[in-house]
Amino acid sequence: MAALPSLRQLSYLVTLSETLHFTEAARRSFVTQSTLSGGIMELERLLGGVLVERDRQNVRLTPLGEQVVARARVLLADAQDLMRLSREMSEPLTGDLHLGIIPTIAPFILSQLLDEVHKQLPKIQLHLHEAQSEKIVEKLEHGNLDMIVLALPFDTRGLKVAEISKENLYLICHKADQNANHATTLDDLDLSRLVLLEEGHCLRNHVLSACPIGERKNDHRLKASSLPTLVEMVSSNLGFTLLPEIATHANMIKANPDLVVKSIDEAPSRTLALVTRKSTPLQSEFDVLLQILQRITQNLH
Repeated sequence: MAALPSLRQLSYLVTLSETLHFTEAARRSFVTQSTLSGGIMELERLLGGVLVERDRQNVRLTPLGEQVVARARVLLADAQDLMRLSREMSEPLTGDLHLGIIPTIAPFILSQLLDEVHKQLPKIQLHLHEAQSEKIVEKLEHGNLDMIVLALPFDTRGLKVAEISKENLYLICHKADQNANHATTLDDLDLSRLVLLEEGHCLRNHVLSACPIGERKNDHRLKASSLPTLVEMVSSNLGFTLLPEIATHANMIKANPDLVVKSIDEAPSRTLALVTRKSTPLQSEFDVLLQILQRITQNLH
């Protein structure tokens, strides 16, 4: 049987792909630069191809190197799951659990989630990571997160997906916005006043799937970096927006007398989901966390 690459060699290559700097990659790998370089050279020899191009100024991956990195990340994540499997078999529902949540869900469930996890999973140390969908999916695939909560539709790339709940998006407008206040369908709305989150937020894509704004370039009023900023823009009567149902119960909306919240025909919807790797050894934790999230969101709807 031919010699196989080691997980350590693959780890060196993945770390180098993230830093594109041999010294920094060696520091992160807790080895000397010569050790890391030698490991990658041995990996190239085993695979029979050049993975990294080096010169005095730059380090870059070759096309083969990029493909090897993509597969190496999957192998390393699977290896981490394998290491946790024995612990899970002997001591289920214990240890660290890293959970990623997108910003358009996190603020509305975190308090209840932490309380319920403390009650139902007292031996679990929950670590929360808030980031946009693309980033937390990538971290999940790489083994940096154990599970993630996001909103569908979104490309989950063959991961294990379980539905938490479905929710409609609601029209949020200023009480003085006559067009939005009298609208009953999406066609009634003046889309030139549609205010959106900036690119990278899946909520933006969910809204645009039902409210396309064509090729017109967005001005600054159509972009917000966060939900509070988005609500503040609507509160200032700079436009209207569409927000998920769980957001409509937040104090930033309920306590603002200038805002109107209304359902609208043909409004887009989204599905909240708990996602993990198919190789996860944390199936028991996944099942309990799913039940907790389903109860929390049911109470919010």
